[in-house]
Amino acid sequence: MQASKNKNTEKPEPFYRLSVPKQKTSSEIINEARNVLRTLRTQRPFTPTENQRKLFGSGSSLAPQNRPPSVFSVHASSFDLAESRPVSGIRLSPLDYKPVLVTCAKDEDRSISLPKPAVDAAEARKISSARAHLFRRTSQGNVFPAKMVPPDQNEEKLDSEEPATMSNLCRSNDICLTEQRAYTPFNDESGQLICKEHSGKLEREDVLKGTPGNFLFQLKGESDQMRRPGVGSLWPRSAGWKRRLTGLEDETRINESEEEKIFWHMKVLPILQELKSEDNVKNLCLACTKLYQALNEGDMFRKKFKRRNVLLKTLYKLVDIDSDPLCLKLAKIFLSMKVDGKNLLNACKLAFKICKNEKNDYIIQNDKLLDCLLEVLTTEDLQKNNEALLYCMGAIKFMSGNAVLRNEMVSKGAVEMLLQLMKQINNIKESDAYFSNLGHLLVQLTATLRNLADLAQARCQLICSGAVSELCVALEQRVNDKDVCTYIVRIFSKLSSYDDFCAALADCSRCYVLFLALLSKHQKQQDLVIRIIFILGNLTAENNKAREHFFKEKGSLNTLISLFQTYHELDLNAEKWCHIRGREEEKQTKHPSEAEDVLIKLIRVLANLSIHPSVGATLAAAHHVVELLVTVLEYKSIDVCEELVINAATTINNLSFYKVKGSAVQDKKLHIAEMLLKLLMSNSMDGVVEAVRVFGNLSQYHEICDFIVQKKIYKFVIALLDAKNQDVCFSACGVLLNLTVDKDKRALLMEEGGIGKLVDCLRDFGPADWQLACLICKTLWNYSENITSAALCFGEDTDTLLALLTSLLDEELVLDYSLDRDLRDYHKLYWEREFKPVAEKLLDRIQSHHSFVPSVTITTC
Repeated sequence: MQASKNKNTEKPEPFYRLSVPKQKTSSEIINEARNVLRTLRTQRPFTPTENQRKLFGSGSSLAPQNRPPSVFSVHASSFDLAESRPVSGIRLSPLDYKPVLVTCAKDEDRSISLPKPAVDAAEARKISSARAHLFRRTSQGNVFPAKMVPPDQNEEKLDSEEPATMSNLCRSNDICLTEQRAYTPFNDESGQLICKEHSGKLEREDVLKGTPGNFLFQLKGESDQMRRPGVGSLWPRSAGWKRRLTGLEDETRINESEEEKIFWHMKVLPILQELKSEDNVKNLCLACTKLYQALNEGDMFRKKFKRRNVLLKTLYKLVDIDSDPLCLKLAKIFLSMKVDGKNLLNACKLAFKICKNEKNDYIIQNDKLLDCLLEVLTTEDLQKNNEALLYCMGAIKFMSGNAVLRNEMVSKGAVEMLLQLMKQINNIKESDAYFSNLGHLLVQLTATLRNLADLAQARCQLICSGAVSELCVALEQRVNDKDVCTYIVRIFSKLSSYDDFCAALADCSRCYVLFLALLSKHQKQQDLVIRIIFILGNLTAENNKAREHFFKEKGSLNTLISLFQTYHELDLNAEKWCHIRGREEEKQTKHPSEAEDVLIKLIRVLANLSIHPSVGATLAAAHHVVELLVTVLEYKSIDVCEELVINAATTINNLSFYKVKGSAVQDKKLHIAEMLLKLLMSNSMDGVVEAVRVFGNLSQYHEICDFIVQKKIYKFVIALLDAKNQDVCFSACGVLLNLTVDKDKRALLMEEGGIGKLVDCLRDFGPADWQLACLICKTLWNYSENITSAALCFGEDTDTLLALLTSLLDEELVLDYSLDRDLRDYHKLYWEREFKPVAEKLLDRIQSHHSFVPSVTITTC
């Protein structure tokens, strides 16, 4: 008993958190983070799906007259036939006078187009044979010496794509004309050889001496398609093939041209005839498929293909047929043939119209239109064809709305292609005339990237390709373009939810300045503001450097306060309007309003920032911030918007941790306690727990402890120990621990059966949660400071408590060594440093005032 008296005379130290900061162990830091400071998470802003696919969505800030149209018509007349002619050929224009022989270079591109006479098959073969013989003589140098052809004119381009064509050769004297007549049969009905020559004697002499000159002739009378009467076989014509006039013609080149000519007549021309005569859309689609395959097989998609004009002229006429499947086939052929200028624009518009209809996604999946469109993006000139690229990109954007096509895009490297295109756009200066128009293109591009960002492979490619930096450049250059900013921010909003991308964005120092600039410039653009705030919440959720970096940016806190005030006023006005209109207008849905959603995510940023020691201390002393948070608790019912109220309480709880001079939380602690009372009385368990957490911090002040007793809050807190929830019990124990510091309030713990409830929590959660077990022991230690008899102090729970403490201090019993090493070490750390010292002292105190200790066993969790 003497020993017992000696122990009883000791002045025990109460277990409560000291207000004076000291050097903490890692476990203490973790413990405090759980006790007090918590980051918040919230849902990503919802982006509704457009009812219709449009070039610019319904939320576009541009008026319809200031942006390219989404609705237009594309007809056969929209295409330019002149562009379809081979770019390598000399374009011949008809003459309206009788030509004469000339040798002047000024007349080299003038020719005559005469009516095509009727020709029978035999005559056609003679003409073809004669011309082939003539070309052979020309290539061998028997007609013109090589030195007569200047270097830049040694290759004559002949156009043979019109129904009536002529072959062009050069002649310098009468001998040449005689040879031409010898090899080519002419009469008034079948053909004419027409030579042009200036009558100047000196010019003729110069030519005969070898002066370079240009000589043109045209052979008329051949048909594109020659058939023997009654026979269906095709007779290829020999005109229209490229020849060199140097006398050094490559025989391989001649053979290739002959093969191409035969391929045209045997494979392509029959399909064109079918397209001209067929009127069934399904058959036309099949014919277009065969045509595409034939052109691809014959390498006829190239721009120097001689019969390009005939082919495109036939296909353009089919555009007028109102059929998306057919137009899809046509658009694919046009783009594969690499049409340019006006025709490229109309081909892209055609593809845009097809992709605009969501019902066409299935037929697009089964075709290769995506390949053609991606090639346009990577090959066409950005400034010259910016309008065509706009509709091309618009079509790709529509495709990216389909899951199958989205996967196909990513697999084909679309992400890298889009980023390369973005780099080109970013290199255009604001002073450039194309800058504004390229903004429309950038809207389509960023909208596509936003769709692709749903795929894990695309996210990886975006990170590896440096998308963060490039998107920030675009954001900086287009800060006045709300549409571009919105889509880029949507990309960041979506991707910042993933840790790897969030880390990459946090490392981009310029992003914080950009986000603050956008918040200041577009403060009332809710759809833009809410996403930027959401991104900042993600950046500050786990990254302490990001918290510090953002807070140190000039005007960061003022910008957040300004936003808070703006959307708080909007929310207040909405509340007043709701009350004026009566109950029937009260919000029926649990979803937050636009203003509430901004406030939810804005408060989340403040809560996350407050985790940083220096930032948190500054915010705790920022009266404007605390006043706005308290105002939310004042006017907003938890039944109306639970998340907003709980976020406000959590942030106040975080700020209440900091004991700084001029703390706004400390100044308003009693008013805050009154507001928290509403949460305790609510039907929201989350709200109740959050209120108890705040009381856990505020109860360090005597005024708050008095308030808790006066308002009977302690009874409610004790009742929460029966919640059978670790977090709820932990928060409740925090309040009770601080109450038991005051000797006058310790007896309250016994009133509502608090001792028994604490012992039950120790038994239920102790072996699985040593932090909670430690907190319970600290509370019981404070409570039993003036103990004289264990039975009187702990009542009927004395024996159970002794048995529990004895068992929980048995390392072999309570530490499960079958767990993996890291988890076992974690449990052992808290058991040794947190629980064991307090539990041993408490056990020793109880034993010294109790004579009998029954043996009991406990089960570990």
